[in-house]
Amino acid sequence: MATLAEIRAKLKEQEVKTGGSSSRTGGDNAIYPFWNLKEGEQATVRFLPDGDKENTFFWKERLMIKLPFAGVKGETDSRPVQVQVPCMEMYGESCPILSEVRGWFKDPKLEDLGRKYWKKRSYIFQGFVKDDPLNEETTPENPIRRFIIGPQIFQIIKGALMDPDMEDLPTDSTSGVDFRIIKTSKGGYADYSTSTWSRKSRPLTEEENKAIETHNLFNLNDFLPKKPSEVEVKVMKEMFEASVDGEAYDQEKFGQYFRPAGLSAKTGDPVTPKAETPAPEVKAEPVAEVKTQEAPKPTTEASGKAEDILAMIRARQSK
Repeated sequence: MATLAEIRAKLKEQEVKTGGSSSRTGGDNAIYPFWNLKEGEQATVRFLPDGDKENTFFWKERLMIKLPFAGVKGETDSRPVQVQVPCMEMYGESCPILSEVRGWFKDPKLEDLGRKYWKKRSYIFQGFVKDDPLNEETTPENPIRRFIIGPQIFQIIKGALMDPDMEDLPTDSTSGVDFRIIKTSKGGYADYSTSTWSRKSRPLTEEENKAIETHNLFNLNDFLPKKPSEVEVKVMKEMFEASVDGEAYDQEKFGQYFRPAGLSAKTGDPVTPKAETPAPEVKAEPVAEVKTQEAPKPTTEASGKAEDILAMIRARQSK
């Protein structure tokens, strides 16, 4: 397990680089849905280290891109659907979708569309739920839960880790501290900005230590989408172009690679798509935190008709 000093050094290194700025499915109900808290409620959790001892942090970063479609091709009563695909930057490679979208932010008329297709960042943690206002009807046999944390809460976690007053790792079994996820609202959206670390340290209980010994810690890397193959990367780019052009999702063309959550495979398609993002992970992303992204800042407020915007994009692609 990495020390607090190693985590701080790694975080500083990342800040310098960024300028400051098929996977397991989780069908065991391990993901804790804290976003279902009522306004004013708070859940107390205790984060645990990653089972992968090579991971400096006690979390894994996840980068996803959402591709909206007008519906499903061939279905008359189809409603709009959305497909999530992995951003290749998550694997340290260039992302063909972002390579296209980055250029849009240089044009005021394309900025809003650029944000629509920009990567969505979240973080996977694991730990215990100490106080649960949700009073879940069913809980997994393994009390070690997973948490899908958005940028707003993550900045609070990261800020405390960089604070010199924090002397011990919050995941330490004897001198660690709990974290309070507090849900309020702001501007009509859920807000978690008042979430905070506990002021007092708390050793893990005998029951918690026994749970770790019995079930072992998760390897968080197992819950990231698998790296797409070369063929799948090409399919992702084709899906992106179809989405931008306002087309319906083509299950015949894309169904064996990526599908919207909940859409059944057609006869002859593999039961599990080659690069499908697990539905539980898709649903688990906190809605309120999707707003906080790292897309390039707008240069001015401007908008245009959808037809004009699409024409501009096609013109660029043809050059």
